[in-house]
Amino acid sequence: MKHDLKRGALLLASATFFIAALNALQKLTGTRLPALEIIFFRNLFSLPFVLLIAFRTGMVLRTHHFSGHLTRSVVGLISMIMIVITVTRLPLAEQQVLSYTQPLFLVLLSIPLLGERPSLQRWIAVLIGFSGVVIVALGKGLLNTNATSVSTIIYLLALAQGAVGALTTMQIRQLSATEASTTISLWQAILMTLMTAAPLPFIWVTPGWQDGLCLVVVGAFAGIAQVLQTEAFASAQVSAIGPFAYTGLLWAALIGWLGFGEIPSSAMAAGAVLIIGSGVWMLRHDRATKARSTVAATVEAAEGS
Repeated sequence: MKHDLKRGALLLASATFFIAALNALQKLTGTRLPALEIIFFRNLFSLPFVLLIAFRTGMVLRTHHFSGHLTRSVVGLISMIMIVITVTRLPLAEQQVLSYTQPLFLVLLSIPLLGERPSLQRWIAVLIGFSGVVIVALGKGLLNTNATSVSTIIYLLALAQGAVGALTTMQIRQLSATEASTTISLWQAILMTLMTAAPLPFIWVTPGWQDGLCLVVVGAFAGIAQVLQTEAFASAQVSAIGPFAYTGLLWAALIGWLGFGEIPSSAMAAGAVLIIGSGVWMLRHDRATKARSTVAATVEAAEGS
């Protein structure tokens, strides 16, 4: 395969733009519509794009690990719910920064679940990354005694989403040993659509035409992001274009500023440097196979799947 670094980097950076944009739309609709309703339409309207990828690369629904796909979809759904809740209540850039802890949690979870032994460099990267989390918390005043319980819970929920997202990435790694990537994507889209459709009669809130349009665009943007991500990884080595996955923070900060008047604090910026720096460090020092997991964790973090 011929590697085109510029094309791969541009495609991956473009994917993060659509992810940041769909998170902004989820922020808009999240104050009026239930999270499960938003996620249902996100998966429903992204399904045509997943099918497009499947038809181009070979659609394979046959699987010997249905339980694995089901577990991955359940955990992924929990991650998406956490994304909608936190993105509605936190600045876009701040939620994005906390989601980038996913590769850090991936290191921690790989010890008990995969029996891996992280290198000293990875441990140093984890410590640096979580020191960035503390700096962001200090900037919000969450470590003060007068911090509100609601703001603390939302912050911790955003941080926990990084752990849940890391678990989904780990499940993808395990499924990828025997399943094609298109098979994993297809089952995820189908199962998540069905799982979120089941409770709709009990939680349904009829969206206005503006919210309805947002829901369609959210699904379309999710599908477009997945297509761009797939093409990016097919164009260049994952370890080479991986750092461009972090451009999502720039898009989130820009959209948050222009659309919601959100101005990132100096503490958030400093924390972001440490969190992202730790992720890039791990990406550069890991072998190619592990680098793929780190990049996948970064992109999954932004998508919340």
